[in-house]
Amino acid sequence: MKLRLNYRTTSPHVFQAMMNLQKADSSSAIDPVLHELIKIRVSQINGCAFCLDMHAKDLLKLGEYQDHILLLSAWREAPIFTETERAALELAEAVTRISEKGVPDAVYEHAREYFDEKEFMELILAINTINSWNRIAISTGMFPGCFA
Repeated sequence: MKLRLNYRTTSPHVFQAMMNLQKADSSSAIDPVLHELIKIRVSQINGCAFCLDMHAKDLLKLGEYQDHILLLSAWREAPIFTETERAALELAEAVTRISEKGVPDAVYEHAREYFDEKEFMELILAINTINSWNRIAISTGMFPGCFA
């Protein structure tokens, strides 16, 4: 594999803009485990190996979550996910695939059962931030270890 370009050095203003978005996302009150689950699931959907690798490792640093990582692509069938996690993952999938069906009312209402308006918007920010990172990583040919 070969990195197409290093956007960090080629376009530092783009990198800085993304870091500002990341800073806003990181300051949210979203549970850190849930935050990583969202990042991993969105990265699975988008096929971003760089972000999958990074966020799976980040989740492992938070504790014993190997089963969550292994079963995340089948979260609907895996009883280890809480109802709060399920609502957030359902929302993450809908927002990531927004061109297919939008965010159906049922998905919105399910998320709102577990998250107030502020938390809902923080979830939307988290989902959009990882989607943006995925699109940069995939477009520029990033892969695990490419910046090591």
